[in-house]
Amino acid sequence: MSTEANQLDIVIREMTPTDIERVCEIDHLSFTLPWPRNSFYFEIEKNDASRSWVAENPDQQIVGMLVTWLIVDELHIATLATDPAYRQHRIGLRLMVHALCTAAQAGAQKSFLEVRRSNLAAQNLYTKLGYQIDGVRLRYYEDNHEDALLMSLQTIDSSRLKALI
Repeated sequence: MSTEANQLDIVIREMTPTDIERVCEIDHLSFTLPWPRNSFYFEIEKNDASRSWVAENPDQQIVGMLVTWLIVDELHIATLATDPAYRQHRIGLRLMVHALCTAAQAGAQKSFLEVRRSNLAAQNLYTKLGYQIDGVRLRYYEDNHEDALLMSLQTIDSSRLKALI
């Protein structure tokens, strides 16, 4: 454990093809509408805009993942998940800060995402990072026709973000 309570030591690195099996496990544990395996493969092998990350614990077990798309000066958050057994260790926060700061170094100035209206934990995380709700996509999710909240971070401030972790 690190010095902060409930903060597990992790390493964040780029996702590789050998990570896909574990990433899919986390995705299936986290979402009612998980991504197909080939989507993760596409993101890391074929999509030049994709920036995909995993978080590993000290035993080199993947405990979280994040897929983003860097398009010109905008970072779109495609999917973020933490293994349920490792939640409350700020893994999602640290993945997001890493991705946002890395994207800022590459020229990103703002960020966008969609989140389920019912996913209050994710909304709280995004609000902590500085995202604001900009709108709603009605009946966006195919599995239950739940609305998606559209959120944006209008300025990626790396110093402020790093202070959160």
